[in-house]
Amino acid sequence: MSIPEDHPRYRSLMTRERLAEMVGKGLVNPTGLISHGRGEAFDYLMGERTLGASLRAERAAAAYLIRARNPVVCVNGNAAALDAKRLIELARVIPAKLEVNIFHRTEERMEMLISYLESEGADEVLGRDPDSRIPGLSSDRALCTKEGIFDSDVILVPIEDGDRAEALVGMGKVVISIDLNPLSRTSRTATVSISDEMSRALDNITSFVRGMSRGDAVSEVEGFSNAENRRATVESICANLMREFEGGH
Repeated sequence: MSIPEDHPRYRSLMTRERLAEMVGKGLVNPTGLISHGRGEAFDYLMGERTLGASLRAERAAAAYLIRARNPVVCVNGNAAALDAKRLIELARVIPAKLEVNIFHRTEERMEMLISYLESEGADEVLGRDPDSRIPGLSSDRALCTKEGIFDSDVILVPIEDGDRAEALVGMGKVVISIDLNPLSRTSRTATVSISDEMSRALDNITSFVRGMSRGDAVSEVEGFSNAENRRATVESICANLMREFEGGH
């Protein structure tokens, strides 16, 4: 039986095929497939939809980005492969800087990722010539630019990376994570933890940025509790799981 193109399972299948293709081209590291599979499992537990708690986190993320002095959208290989166009659109709407930051770094791979983002419509992408380091990181992910990640006050980090999230929070930054796993170190560490599929999350954040005033953004930030929202996310997942046994099935 064929799967309709608007069904979440069809999109999941196409996403896997796209990531595999990007591994072949060298944009995505093979370990990125493992990371994606882990996150995809949580999407199933959420019913492959945006939860109410996820939407609240996305609204809070928009508020922080609107208020930011120097917002940055950070991009790794998985994020670029999954949805470069939506990342670029969000950065343009805020507006924010785009910077590539990857764990498995080579000059060739950095150039491929930046060139790919530019081919998808990005006007300027930082990361080619790092001139600063994120304190507390020993990997190449520490390499960054001063005008981008290092001097940012609010940074969006799609896809899980607990070490980086902890280091950025340690620098005093507001960290917005997009990580389907609400129990990951990234989600536990971030200022705003969004547990949602990346494309859905980017669509929602972009929509909120477009429709939110600075006054509304101030109220939204003041009224948001990340700890309470993460708890609501886990409670929603548990409720989804228990529905399997409702009605005597």
